[in-house]
Amino acid sequence: MTSTGARSAPVDRRRSSLTGIALGIAVMAAVDEVVFHQLLSWHHFYDRATLDVALLSDGLLQTVYLVLLVAGFFSFAELRRRGTLARRSAGSAFVLGLGAFQLFDGLVDHKLLRVHQVRYDVDLLPYDLAWNGAGLALLLLGAVLAWRSRDEGRPADRGR
Repeated sequence: MTSTGARSAPVDRRRSSLTGIALGIAVMAAVDEVVFHQLLSWHHFYDRATLDVALLSDGLLQTVYLVLLVAGFFSFAELRRRGTLARRSAGSAFVLGLGAFQLFDGLVDHKLLRVHQVRYDVDLLPYDLAWNGAGLALLLLGAVLAWRSRDEGRPADRGR
């Protein structure tokens, strides 16, 4: 009960987590696009064709992450407005989303599909280890945070 006597809505861990994952994926995609595709010019999303196709693929990636980012922020705002945001669940899922994008990009895009590499004309091993290691570290951190937030919203957790 709140001070006005109204019951507060229970937190929505599932939707908070989905929102956090969406925002994490979108933010990491934005970092990848802006830093590695545009500022450093190390690669494009699809490097196996002409420069025009590579730039088109970057534009499509940018469109997808912007839509995901906007949808995630609207969902986050709605959860806050309703008072059902599970903050720790959303935060841990955000970190999981960051790591999931990074590791998916490093393993699937770079190695399995070979749509692009981190860099070209260099020894890839240090770059691959750093890229995939960062993704794995973020996933592990997100998993620890998710485990620690597993009781969020239960009666014993209220007031924390």
